[in-house]
Amino acid sequence: SNNDYKYGIDIVLALDVSLSMLATDLQPNRLDAAKAVAKKFIDGRRGDRIGLVVYAGEAYTACPATLDYDILKSQIDEVDGWNMESGTAIGTGLGTSVVHLRSDTLKSKIIILLTDGSNNTGDISPIQAAELAKKKNICVYTIGVGSNGMAPTPVVTPVGIRYENMPVE
Repeated sequence: SNNDYKYGIDIVLALDVSLSMLATDLQPNRLDAAKAVAKKFIDGRRGDRIGLVVYAGEAYTACPATLDYDILKSQIDEVDGWNMESGTAIGTGLGTSVVHLRSDTLKSKIIILLTDGSNNTGDISPIQAAELAKKKNICVYTIGVGSNGMAPTPVVTPVGIRYENMPVE
């Protein structure tokens, strides 16, 4: 009921769906591992409005803040970065999440940023986006997805996608 919500918090899950998230150092790949973490987190919440922002080289809201966790989880299952601008724009993903939380409520506001951590594009740097979040009293928690070393990573070639062993961090 909406009554539960007055004790809830506003949460945005910001999910990195960039090509490097398809590296297979986590099984079956980083993106699926991150999705599993996100869904497990959602299963532990009650009465919090949770939204989903996905980002690669650009960002968009895949699911507006909702108390309907089934819809949210089905959206998480569906999202990928295939039709998005390539790259990892962490600042853009974080900035889009901040805008999403711009409501003037006094409630706690949280962004959970899931990324494999290498920012390489975007108009706003991760630090700038973090400053913006801080100004609006939004707590940002970051979950790093991946390992260090070498991992099979998708690479775009003229003949399509192929996996190459690449250094990852």
